[in-house]
Amino acid sequence: MKENPFAKEEVAVVACDSAGTPQENINGLFNFTVNGFKEELKFENGIAFYHHKLEKSSFLYLKHRDDFGSHSRLYYIYKHDSKLDPYSISWKFLVAVPLILILFGYLFKRFIIIAFVIFCLFSYFNYNGGMSLGTFFETIFDGLRHLF
Repeated sequence: MKENPFAKEEVAVVACDSAGTPQENINGLFNFTVNGFKEELKFENGIAFYHHKLEKSSFLYLKHRDDFGSHSRLYYIYKHDSKLDPYSISWKFLVAVPLILILFGYLFKRFIIIAFVIFCLFSYFNYNGGMSLGTFFETIFDGLRHLF
């Protein structure tokens, strides 16, 4: 995922192998699910453009199914000025934040209220950024499925 160099407020999807090396030999139409909506992306030389304007910072959940299974990735697209910066979010991070808050709340009884407030802020940030609870759990389950 990277910023589309030819259009403002749009992103481009780059085809990569498991090591993250761009694959320039990928060409053609491929079906993706983007935030729950089916999209057909046209790849040319390993790059496809997602032609939907992003008006604010938000989450983008990309999922692709092929003969080898499903591949998905969650991104947070940070918008500042007229620039978009995509950050990949690991399913491990989505599991770690609530678990760390629960652990601190358990270890330090006074931290329970603070942990609850931080958890509410974390949930609000996710919801306000466009990530639903279903996307949250789907990202975690996808990561766990690929772990085993």
